[in-house]
Amino acid sequence: MIKNLSVRPSLIPKEQRGSVESQVCYLTSRIQKLTEHLNLHGRDYSSQRGLWKIVSKRKRLLIYLFKKDRLRYKRLIDQLDIRGLR
Repeated sequence: MIKNLSVRPSLIPKEQRGSVESQVCYLTSRIQKLTEHLNLHGRDYSSQRGLWKIVSKRKRLLIYLFKKDRLRYKRLIDQLDIRGLR
């Protein structure tokens, strides 16, 4: 798994900053940070709610990418080492 997924705007070319891949990568890094936070603070329910919102947004983006271009979807899933859609 890619451990350092911090996405800086300077590292992504300007024409790709709004792409589905960059958004999913950014959301994945936020999910990992919130997961680490929740391992330390298990009863932080507002962070749990935020995590669920981020996970569902990433899922919606992955569904969109799966419908539009399965090759890009498969490449992204392999690159980020996340589980695909069921």
